[in-house]
Amino acid sequence: MLHAVFTLAAAEGGEESSKALFYICGGLLAAFAVVVSVIGITRRDSFPAGKGQARGVMALAAVLVLAAMAAAVITA
Repeated sequence: MLHAVFTLAAAEGGEESSKALFYICGGLLAAFAVVVSVIGITRRDSFPAGKGQARGVMALAAVLVLAAMAAAVITA
Protein backbone atom coordinates (compact mmCIF):
# COMPACT_ATOMS: atom_id res chain seq x y z
CA MET A 1 0.00 0.00 0.00
CA LEU A 2 2.80 2.41 0.87
CA HIS A 3 4.44 1.73 -2.49
CA ALA A 4 1.20 2.71 -4.23
CA VAL A 5 1.12 6.03 -2.39
CA PHE A 6 4.71 6.78 -3.39
CA THR A 7 4.05 5.77 -7.00
CA LEU A 8 0.99 8.00 -7.13
CA ALA A 9 2.94 10.92 -5.72
CA ALA A 10 5.76 10.42 -8.23
CA ALA A 11 3.40 10.10 -11.20
CA GLU A 12 1.61 13.40 -10.59
CA GLY A 13 4.31 15.38 -12.36
CA GLY A 14 3.95 19.09 -13.01
CA GLU A 15 6.23 22.05 -12.46
CA GLU A 16 6.76 21.52 -8.74
CA SER A 17 5.82 18.34 -6.92
CA SER A 18 3.61 18.50 -3.87
CA LYS A 19 5.41 18.04 -0.57
CA ALA A 20 2.26 16.80 1.19
CA LEU A 21 3.42 13.17 1.32
CA PHE A 22 6.69 14.19 2.96
CA TYR A 23 4.89 16.43 5.46
CA ILE A 24 2.55 13.58 6.42
CA CYS A 25 5.34 11.02 6.81
CA GLY A 26 7.56 13.48 8.68
CA GLY A 27 4.70 14.49 10.94
CA LEU A 28 3.93 10.87 11.76
CA LEU A 29 7.59 10.27 12.59
CA ALA A 30 7.74 13.34 14.83
CA ALA A 31 4.50 12.40 16.61
CA PHE A 32 5.82 8.86 17.13
CA ALA A 33 9.02 10.25 18.66
CA VAL A 34 7.07 12.46 21.07
CA VAL A 35 4.76 9.62 22.12
CA VAL A 36 7.67 7.21 22.70
CA SER A 37 9.50 9.90 24.69
CA VAL A 38 6.49 10.62 26.90
CA ILE A 39 5.90 6.92 27.52
CA GLY A 40 9.59 6.39 28.25
CA ILE A 41 9.75 9.32 30.67
CA THR A 42 6.61 8.38 32.58
CA ARG A 43 7.30 4.65 32.83
CA ARG A 44 11.11 4.78 32.98
CA ASP A 45 12.06 1.22 33.96
CA SER A 46 9.09 -0.63 32.50
CA PHE A 47 9.26 0.57 28.89
CA PRO A 48 9.64 -1.41 26.76
CA ALA A 49 8.30 -4.28 28.81
CA GLY A 50 10.08 -7.05 26.94
CA LYS A 51 12.15 -7.98 23.93
CA GLY A 52 9.09 -8.32 21.72
CA GLN A 53 7.82 -4.86 22.57
CA ALA A 54 11.28 -3.37 22.08
CA ARG A 55 11.55 -4.99 18.64
CA GLY A 56 8.09 -3.72 17.73
CA VAL A 57 8.95 -0.15 18.69
CA MET A 58 12.23 -0.34 16.76
CA ALA A 59 10.51 -1.84 13.71
CA LEU A 60 7.83 0.85 13.69
CA ALA A 61 10.50 3.54 14.03
CA ALA A 62 12.45 2.05 11.13
CA VAL A 63 9.35 1.92 8.92
CA LEU A 64 8.48 5.54 9.71
CA VAL A 65 12.05 6.71 9.04
CA LEU A 66 12.20 4.83 5.73
CA ALA A 67 8.81 6.24 4.71
CA ALA A 68 9.93 9.80 5.49
CA MET A 69 13.20 9.29 3.59
CA ALA A 70 11.43 7.83 0.57
CA ALA A 71 8.86 10.62 0.59
CA ALA A 72 11.64 13.20 0.72
CA VAL A 73 13.33 11.68 -2.32
CA ILE A 74 10.10 11.25 -4.27
CA THR A 75 8.81 14.75 -3.64
CA ALA A 76 12.18 16.46 -4.21
